[in-house]
Amino acid sequence: MKILTSVSMKQAEQECEKSGITMETLMENAGKQAAVEVRKILGEAFNKNIIVLAGPGNNGGDGLVCTRYLDGWEAKVHLFLFGERTENDPNLKLVNQSRILVYKNLDELGNLLRTADIVVDALFGTGSNRPIWGIYKEALHKVSEAKKHYSGFKIVAIDLPSGMDADSGCCDPLCLSADYTITLGFPKTGLFIGKGPEKAGTIIVVDIGIPEYMAGDVKLELLTEKWAKNALPQRPLNANKGTFGKVLAAAGSVNYSGAAYLSCSGAMRAGAGLVTLAIPVNLQPVLAGKLNEVTYLPLSESVKCVVSGEASFIVLSSLNEYTTLLIGCGLGQHDMTVNFTRGVLFGNKPIMPLVIDADALNVLAKTTDWWQKLMMDAILTPHPGEMSRLTGIPVEEIQANRVDTAMLFARKWGKTVVLKGAYTVIASADGRCRVSPFANPGLASAGTGDVLAGVIAGLSAQGLDNFNAACLGVWLHAQAAEIVKSELGDTGMLAGDLLPVIPKAIKKLKES
Repeated sequence: MKILTSVSMKQAEQECEKSGITMETLMENAGKQAAVEVRKILGEAFNKNIIVLAGPGNNGGDGLVCTRYLDGWEAKVHLFLFGERTENDPNLKLVNQSRILVYKNLDELGNLLRTADIVVDALFGTGSNRPIWGIYKEALHKVSEAKKHYSGFKIVAIDLPSGMDADSGCCDPLCLSADYTITLGFPKTGLFIGKGPEKAGTIIVVDIGIPEYMAGDVKLELLTEKWAKNALPQRPLNANKGTFGKVLAAAGSVNYSGAAYLSCSGAMRAGAGLVTLAIPVNLQPVLAGKLNEVTYLPLSESVKCVVSGEASFIVLSSLNEYTTLLIGCGLGQHDMTVNFTRGVLFGNKPIMPLVIDADALNVLAKTTDWWQKLMMDAILTPHPGEMSRLTGIPVEEIQANRVDTAMLFARKWGKTVVLKGAYTVIASADGRCRVSPFANPGLASAGTGDVLAGVIAGLSAQGLDNFNAACLGVWLHAQAAEIVKSELGDTGMLAGDLLPVIPKAIKKLKES
């Protein structure tokens, strides 16, 4: 699914009009679908107290249609109508013919907020990026203050929270923090960058009748369940373990043995046929008791449990036996380990998929023009701090421009970049970019990135190209986290909780 800027959304709407799909039809579809989603959020609409804040433009028109459907489902709807609408506005006429209570000032808003179940924000959509003023400012302030004191109601924004820039994610100080954003037709870029993830809440994309092809040649896409299902590797009945590829993981150290366990397990749970762990010889017994299904490539040590620089030759000489190399999870930053990592990354090796995570990324960050020395394509999986070290850009700037940053450096480096975080961004060297639809605070805990790196490596070993392996890995990892969240909540979720659920996420996807 394409992710559009305000300009490309306007162009798509114009293409619709040229093809005979009128703006009135799009507005009717938008308002109806928004109402359907509000009803789902509530469980039922009957007798629920709903406040709709409707502005003067198309977003307000969507709000009027939404109001009408909610009234038809016997909700108690209170419409606060701000700004002028023409006398022949058909949606306004239909509202005036209904039992909907219409207010044109804020006198009753404070009292109604005390008993509200839902507040629908339909003041401004993609067409407005000016500061909020006057009665709109006062209305949003009242809702924001009420939310602090009576948190029983949920805020639902139609298309965008009012005051959010559709392209940059920059937000007016009065922009509400929505619990849900029902975005129309296509998701907008600003929902995933800047303050967008913080303000949008759960993002729901609804179809309003704009055909996908009218989005033109936009390369930025949202990962969808349909795409992920089609991307799953095939599992033929006559398979053997070689069918599903072999992963060699150079991971783990005396302080981070768990990273080796999590990354190798992630690769196995994603369906790799064989996973081998390359680890210092004295650490092998530590992992062997927990990783029963993994085979081992013992590495020589410089001191006890610290891999030697020369051990890189052991890895390089073994690579012909494997499909994918994963390097970095929990390796540590000992001088000899850094030498080992450099030896593997920049040594002569077969052309093969390469997943680079964690400490191996830190080695790249300390290597001048590393991308010119690492000529093959690779998947890099940095979190914002690691991306900052790789690029020299402050974390705050990266987070404010996640999509552009990932795309810029994927092209510059000639690599696939997975910029982790809420709404993870996956960018390819050829300019493609996809954004994960998931934001889950449960993933903000140690080790979840090791699991993700392993899942991506496991999918790569099964034959997916780097970009699609990265995208599907991000999807499955996040979907597993959603399943765990539904059972345990997002507090206290552990990286290890994801591992047995990854096959469930795959099964759920196949059956969707």
